[in-house]
Amino acid sequence: MKRLILWQFALSSVVLATGCHLTKPVNDTSLTQAEATTAPIAVKIPHTTKIHGYEIVDNYHWLRDDTRSKPEVITHLEKENAYTDSVLAPSNALQSQLFTEIKSKIVKDNRSVPVRKGHFFYFYETVGEQEYASVYRSINVKGENPELLLDINELAKAYEYFAIGDIEVSPNAKLMAYSQDTLSRRIYTIKVKNLETGELLSDELTGTQGGVIWANDNKTLYYVKKDPVSLLGTQVFRHTLGTSQEQDELVYEELDNTYYTGVSKSKDGEQIFIHHSSTESKGVSVLSANDSKSKPKRLLPREKGHEYHIAKLNDWYYIMTNLDAVNFKLMKVKVGLASDKNNWTTVIAHRPNVKLEDFNLFENHLVYQSRDQGQSKVTIRELHKNKEHELTFNDPAYKVYMTNNTMLNSDSVRVVYTSMTTPQTTFEVDLNDYSKATLKQEQVLGDFNPDDYLSERIFITARDGAKVPVSIVYKKSLFKKDGTNPLLQYGYGSYGYTVDPRFSVSRLSLLDRGFVYAIAHIRGSQMLGRPWYEDGKKLTKKNTFNDFVDVTKALVVQGYGDKHRVYAQGGSAGGLLMGAVINQAAELYHGVHAAVPFVDVINTMLDESLPLTTNEYDEWGNPNNKTYFDYMRSYSPYDQVTQKSYPNLLVTTGLHDSQVQYFEPAKWVAKLREMKTDDNKLLFKVDMEAGHGGASGRFKRIKDTALNYAFFIELANGRL
Repeated sequence: MKRLILWQFALSSVVLATGCHLTKPVNDTSLTQAEATTAPIAVKIPHTTKIHGYEIVDNYHWLRDDTRSKPEVITHLEKENAYTDSVLAPSNALQSQLFTEIKSKIVKDNRSVPVRKGHFFYFYETVGEQEYASVYRSINVKGENPELLLDINELAKAYEYFAIGDIEVSPNAKLMAYSQDTLSRRIYTIKVKNLETGELLSDELTGTQGGVIWANDNKTLYYVKKDPVSLLGTQVFRHTLGTSQEQDELVYEELDNTYYTGVSKSKDGEQIFIHHSSTESKGVSVLSANDSKSKPKRLLPREKGHEYHIAKLNDWYYIMTNLDAVNFKLMKVKVGLASDKNNWTTVIAHRPNVKLEDFNLFENHLVYQSRDQGQSKVTIRELHKNKEHELTFNDPAYKVYMTNNTMLNSDSVRVVYTSMTTPQTTFEVDLNDYSKATLKQEQVLGDFNPDDYLSERIFITARDGAKVPVSIVYKKSLFKKDGTNPLLQYGYGSYGYTVDPRFSVSRLSLLDRGFVYAIAHIRGSQMLGRPWYEDGKKLTKKNTFNDFVDVTKALVVQGYGDKHRVYAQGGSAGGLLMGAVINQAAELYHGVHAAVPFVDVINTMLDESLPLTTNEYDEWGNPNNKTYFDYMRSYSPYDQVTQKSYPNLLVTTGLHDSQVQYFEPAKWVAKLREMKTDDNKLLFKVDMEAGHGGASGRFKRIKDTALNYAFFIELANGRL
């Protein structure tokens, strides 16, 4: 739920995160030609906040409208859109070209690899010009004679935006629960379909977080309900089919507003887990999936700073924990003895320089994912012999991870592999002889040849001596390491979220025009383990921004980019990165795209009514504490806007964003317009129907990408 950005990872394969939408404002906001071609200047209405002896004046506070309906606000946003459209009008042909180009590389008829659950194999398929997937199942892994379970295209017809949050089939495979969001606020309604008759049941659960879990009686559902104001999932309910939602039983309520709540089911189907997650503490409560009256029991009392999650195999819990292990270790304990940590025994010991990231249990094998010097690895271990085998791949930088391993009695593990030059490839790896069978590689249509591109992984020394990993990709025939190529540098660097080097079909349109693309794996991520994250949060947050700037400088010095054509891109918390970077070193960048940017750090973190705020004190600090307030204010992009030159800027957002409210970038743009001393472009594009993830549908998303890329390409060619 954090301020994670999804738009840059819109998957080309069939995914359930298909977007969400709202109704359009009904205000009459028709603009004159002069208004459409003039940069909007927001009126200044002082709003004062007094704290820690300061008086903070926010002249653009009035742009906040929680109803998203005030005529003066909507009119201002429409003016911003009209101005952006007028400035970018000369690039319309290029945008159309990019859209066609990217779309032409995507396979129209695309089927996911079938995943076994019980006696069936489930998969998703898109056909032709469809924006969304259809959900099917078959009695065999080849997907023969498939049964249509859900046509998402049909469901989405009535909405401008549509998202499926979760799809779960009952244990007896006769019912299917699914959640949908038609408002782009990540508030989902759960519905239930009878798979034998095709009819919808009368049950409809509103205001949920999206996830849904079946109990084993095939008539009981567990879900998390969201607070309508803070949008936090705080209550776990138990619903019995055929009853009204008002009769649902409250199973658990989270009273600490710094915690997120989620639900899942053990791989053996015997237990339901309630997950308690804050930034620095995580835990689990357990209840029986076989008893519809079961009450949750905490596995351990919650402890500040202790993070763990569990999996169950027969009578054992396997526990991944950071207890005396900053980079995590794996322990195991008998189910009935788990509450006493003295009973825990070591399965994978802590390694100071290798982070344990994930694990998967099978009847006779343990498969775990780790990260060594920034590189993800997957290792297979025989449980009874402790014999290990690490999977190997050839690319210098890549991402490998486990996916859809739903059966305990499987003889194989499914992994996904991708690099910046290798499309996503799904392998089935034999757990006994380690042979790899390719189940699917995402196809790129046209004349794509991976050998035409080269990926590099280098380390750059930051100003304090830290070695920052950087992943780079370019087209061999168009690259000269002499400082003449346009360079686009991407970064994120928050919440410990690691942006791995992976393939992108759309990115080819930049590489084929001579761009060098680089991902700066800056502090605040966990690319180099948990300490890399700890050194980029709260009172060390500025390391994130310094790393990004230092990477830019070094890439130019080393000849990867033209110093006059360096571009930067980041979204959500990565938009905060963009704002901080241009305040620190605006002269380095010719153009910057900040997507759904979290830029008003102080005002947002002081407002506990906003989604995410209280959960993120451990990420940014609590500004009610003066030490954190002073530090946050010293880098907050909105607070640090000054009278100086800024790069060409494209700022994008969605009116209904639930993660970063639209008014943050709206206020930031207004203040930049007031303060900046240059003639560079400042463009603000507001999707009046979208939320945090941007447009819905696999092809609609390409239009957003085409606009963003056209912005960079036109700048690089001197046409904007």
